This record gives sequence, C-alpha cells and structure tokens, in this order.
Amino acid sequence: MKRDRSPGVKLFLAAAIGAVLLVPLIMVYALVSDREAQSRTAQASITAGWGGEQTVTGPVLVIPYNSRSVQTETVDGKQVTRAIDVRRELFLSPLKQSIETDLQPDVKQYSIYRSVIYRSDMTGTASFVLPSDLDRGGVTRDQLLFDQAELRFGVSDPRGLTDGTTVRVGNEVQELHPGNGPASTNGSGFSTAVEWDGTEALAVNWQYGLRGSRSIALIPRGGETEWTVTSPWQHPSFKGDFLPDNRGEEADNTEGFTANYGGITNLALGESLVNLSDAPAPIVDDIHGRTVIDYAPAVSERASTKYASIRLIEPVDLYSQVDRSVKYGFLFIGFTFACFFMFDVVAGARVAAAEYLLTGIGLVLFFVMLLAFAEVIGFAWAYIVASFAMIGLLTSYSAAVLGGWRRAAMIGGMLTGLYITLYVLLSLEAWSLMIGSVLLFVALAAVMYATRNIDWSGLTGQDNEESFAEAS
Repeated sequence: MKRDRSPGVKLFLAAAIGAVLLVPLIMVYALVSDREAQSRTAQASITAGWGGEQTVTGPVLVIPYNSRSVQTETVDGKQVTRAIDVRRELFLSPLKQSIETDLQPDVKQYSIYRSVIYRSDMTGTASFVLPSDLDRGGVTRDQLLFDQAELRFGVSDPRGLTDGTTVRVGNEVQELHPGNGPASTNGSGFSTAVEWDGTEALAVNWQYGLRGSRSIALIPRGGETEWTVTSPWQHPSFKGDFLPDNRGEEADNTEGFTANYGGITNLALGESLVNLSDAPAPIVDDIHGRTVIDYAPAVSERASTKYASIRLIEPVDLYSQVDRSVKYGFLFIGFTFACFFMFDVVAGARVAAAEYLLTGIGLVLFFVMLLAFAEVIGFAWAYIVASFAMIGLLTSYSAAVLGGWRRAAMIGGMLTGLYITLYVLLSLEAWSLMIGSVLLFVALAAVMYATRNIDWSGLTGQDNEESFAEAS
C-alpha cells in the first residue's frame, strides 16, 4: 500500500493553507471599511443642504471695553513710550439658562443607504447679571461700552436654521444678524445688538427651528444650565462630558425618550461667568468616531470646552456588526480545518490541500455575502441567507471530499453551531471574549483527545483507521 504523508506534514499543510487564507480575510476586512466610507459619503450627500450634526450654544453677552496699553517705539533712534487705548471684549455668560429641545426625527434613504435626519424646536430663557467683583478681572465698570453690547448664539451648521428665529430682550423683539457666533461654534450662528446698562438683570428669551442629522450637542455656559430634550426616537445614545439625570430609563421606550440635563454649573464646567477670551470649541466626535469640531488650539489657550451630546443611532449598525464578524473568521477556518484534519488523519478520509483551500475560500466568501446582503436587506436577514447558503455548499462539498453524507452531516452540524455561536457573540459583546476563549479551549481539548495515540512522524493510512477504531 502506498504510504501517505505523515500526520505532522498534513497538519503543517493545513496550517499553512489557513495562514494563506488570512490574506483574503484581511482583504474582506478592508472591503468593509471601504463600504462604510462609501456609506458615510452617501449619508453626507443625503443630508447636503439639510444640515449636518449640530452643536449649539448660547447665548453669551459680549461687551466691548477700552483698555490702556503701553507701547514702546523707536523714533529718531530713541525709545519712546506712549499709552494707547486698545479695544477688547468681555464675555459674560448667563447666571442661569434653561433650554428645551423637541426633536422630530426621520429617515431619508438614497439607493441602499440611509441617514437619520431631524427637525428640532429650540426654546430657551437666560438671565445675565454683571458681577459686583468685576474689577478683580482687571476690568472696571466705567471701561465697559454698554451701548455696543451684543448677544451671540452658536449654531455649528447655520444651514439648518429655519424660519421663526426670534430673540426677545425683556419684551422687545431684537433684530438678528447672521454669523458672528461664539468661538465655541467657530463663529457660526447669529447675533443681535442689545441695550443694557448693567444695573438690572438682563432677561433673554429665544426660539428657533433647527434642522440637522444624526446628532445634536449642547455646549452649556453660565452659572447653571438646564437642558431638556424630548423625541419619539427609540434608540438614543448619550455622549459627551455630561449625561442626563434619567439616562437609560427610557432609552428603548416605544414612545421615545426624554432626557433631562439638570443643574450643570460653572463649577462643573470649570469656567468663570466673566472671561476676557471666548470659550474654545469642544472636541466633538461624530457617530462614526471622527472628530467634527476641534478649533480649540486656534481660538484660545483655555482647555477644550465641555459638551453634552445626543445621537440618534440605528438599532443595528450593520458595518460594525460585519466588521466584528470578520474578526472571528479565523475561528471558522480553524474549526472547519480541524474537522477535516481529524477525518484525514484519524478516519483515513484523505483530504487534499486543494480541498482545504476551496473550503477555506468558501468560508471567506460568507463574509462577502454577509456584507453585500446586509446593505440591502439588513444584517439579521443577510446573516441567515449567507449562513444557509454556505452551510449547504460546504456540506455538499464535504460529502464528496470525506466520502459520505454521514461525515458531511457532521461538518454541516459543526458549521451550523459555529454560525449560531457567532451570532450570539455579536449580540453579547460584553461576553464575546469569554465565550470565544471557552470554545477554543473545548476545541483544543477535543483535538488533543482524538489525536492522543497518533504517531505524528510516520503513521500510515491503515494505522490511522486502526487508531480511530481504538479511540472509538
């Protein structure tokens, strides 16, 4: 009888083929990233002209003042010192402000891509008081130019502003001007001139409609900020430096959610009510983890501003799910190759290297099918379609490779268990590492037990079958 390769050589070939298959698996991983980037581009096209991810703040009261500065110049070879008046700005945050936001979300779709958009109604009140210890900051009351004061409101993407924007100081409706917003929104927003002498509290009421997409963030300012957000969206995600008081209580309620951010004080913000420079922009990450606002180094030497953010997320992010599933691809290749190897060296099925390779290519193709179908019919249905297709293909192929449907049924059962397990791992993210490590331990123990009597250096095919019978 012709002597077959030794089990050690077969193990080496199977491992080598498995290592080679990591290359197309990495290519699939790159494909997922590329499709996700295309999805973000498509979502940006969907929301173009509507409004992007919004960051709002305000109001802040800006009061110009004249400051005396000493300047030294060289005139006719002599150093001449003179005093000049320099115009500067004092930034006064509200003593207290309350903001209410009503978010009405919608989903826009173009081809196979979807993006969450929303309309919001913003209403708020604020009260400004000039501190009695103003001179401690190096500015006296008589330096302030009250007749040139203005209120600034920040909106990061002013394209989303709709009709009905109104600001009232006392009972008077103010005339609004575009731009000249706070530095925390890179100057985007709107402003209005106000008349105030600083003796009494300045009461401000405002309202405006705002369109945006995917998320809305607030930069709180002042002695105390309260923010209440209501929306029928069932899957909010709360991010940023502050979380709502009732976080999680209504996060998956079929009627939507209500988020209350109560009592964010200037002590928590780490900011004084009076500043000689405007607050810088926060470092805000979008729904995909990319930084969308980060102008802080160019605006101020102060630390980045704190913010609170609410994201309207999809219940299942298909790209992150596919991305995570691809990372488990080596388990599918390893478990399937281990079964083939056991039938080869223990039961004498004689699996060729090409058959290992074709089977591995089929296992990698599963993830391509999963990605392609998920973009059209959703992740759950795509997973069912791709897994059923691959189980059927590899089970039929195994019947020819292993020499019988009984052995092929074992491969089919193993694959079914693997795909079910992977779906569970994707659903239980917190437990995925523990479950995966236990499965690997069980698989290793099974292989070690089944091959405990094998002579790895020179066992023949006939001896393999005898060892299999003894092990049974």
